[in-house]
Amino acid sequence: MSRRKLKAYLEELSKQELESQILELHDRLKEVKDFYKFVFNPQEDLMIEDAKLRISKEYFPVGKRKRPKKRRSVAQNKIKEFLKLGVDPQLILDVMLFNIEIALTYNEEHPIKQEAFYKSMLKSYREAYFYAKKNGLLKAHLIRFEKIIDAVYEQNWFNKSAFEAIME
Repeated sequence: MSRRKLKAYLEELSKQELESQILELHDRLKEVKDFYKFVFNPQEDLMIEDAKLRISKEYFPVGKRKRPKKRRSVAQNKIKEFLKLGVDPQLILDVMLFNIEIALTYNEEHPIKQEAFYKSMLKSYREAYFYAKKNGLLKAHLIRFEKIIDAVYEQNWFNKSAFEAIME
């Protein structure tokens, strides 16, 4: 259904019918429930801290699980969720950069052999860079971007020049 048709349909509904449909959506769809939970009680800082904790556990697990999983998808799913909810772009960028920084920290201690890891980190870096640029946050976070490039060179990643090329 197009937005225009939806708008016409909603205009035909009474206030009570509209409220009933919204409540039904809230009960049936987790996304709607999460959206309203965020709207009425954002707690962005807690969400960001939880995301950072989950990302760090991918590389530095605690408890019984001793082997790190190193899944980029954990961070990507959190970032996607934050984008849908409309979390402050500054906080989203912080999570994007944290994901790369924690991977760099892990790789410094335990060098990773799989080429896919380095490619996925390059993709994360590119996404973070263009997100920062799009949202006017690049200037404020330029030092973090440059530190990432420095670390990539120190660790001698095979695609290190591609990181630098993004910023040019």
